[in-house]
Amino acid sequence: MLGFLQGFAYGLFITCLPWFLVGMVSPRHALATSMPDRLQVVIRYWLTVPFIAMLLWLTSLWGGFGPSLLGWLAGLGAVAVGLPVERRIRGWLRRRKQRRLEAQLAAEAARRQQQEAREASEAGSVTLDPQHPPADADDVVRALCTAKQRLIEVRQPQLAVQADRLYSRYRRVTNVLLERFDRSELAFERSRSLIAEVCFAAVDNLTRMASQASGIAGVDGDFVRRRLSRERNRLTLTERATLERRLTLLTETQQQLDELSARNEAALTALDDAAVAMARIETGRPQASVDADQALRDLSHFVERAERYGRQR
Repeated sequence: MLGFLQGFAYGLFITCLPWFLVGMVSPRHALATSMPDRLQVVIRYWLTVPFIAMLLWLTSLWGGFGPSLLGWLAGLGAVAVGLPVERRIRGWLRRRKQRRLEAQLAAEAARRQQQEAREASEAGSVTLDPQHPPADADDVVRALCTAKQRLIEVRQPQLAVQADRLYSRYRRVTNVLLERFDRSELAFERSRSLIAEVCFAAVDNLTRMASQASGIAGVDGDFVRRRLSRERNRLTLTERATLERRLTLLTETQQQLDELSARNEAALTALDDAAVAMARIETGRPQASVDADQALRDLSHFVERAERYGRQR
């Protein structure tokens, strides 16, 4: 075994120079990497492979045997046999990584699709068109259209969705209000006024969000982060301070937008509570003269009497 290792070390060491020359002429014939270059050839055949051969040779000296012919032949053909095997392994690893990446992208697309479906469901599948408001639009709906248009103009479509959600809630709670009360009732006017005030407060939040977002509309946060991460050592102190100040402005503005968005979420919850509370109000006259439990007891009693009457006959 030690003789085989010694012969393998000699054969492997001898092949370093020919493969090095081949690699310097055409790196792709001497390397199994996807993007071969001459620097990789130098590292492999001038440092790595000779080091492995030297390590094997030092290991084989403990036995004191001479090199074997089989070891020589195996060392001479080691690189020629190892390159195709390495290419197959690298190709398999590359395909595995690609499959994982595709699976991650598919999962991300599915998650994004589910998120969009949830948002559409949350908005009641209703989308306001700021350019063409509904025909029966009142002051609240027109204000929501204006706020949504301003958010779209400052490139904040994810915030503009809140206008659709508010419109959906406002329409739902208004429909429930019309079902439970008459337009001439004082409770109807009072409830509608309170609902409108909540919606106008949310519109004010959307307007403030659009105003604050307009201040950072021209700031590319990704570009600033890339420059700070890749060119940090080449930037001057003034440039670095300027870029960091831009990031600070982005962060502060985003925090303010999140706070206003949270306020609107509270308004949406209040509208949901109002719709549920009004839906529980029973203003119509009941159709049944007795309650359900009494009706069931009377029916069971009638069935028992009918069975006794049939047995008597």
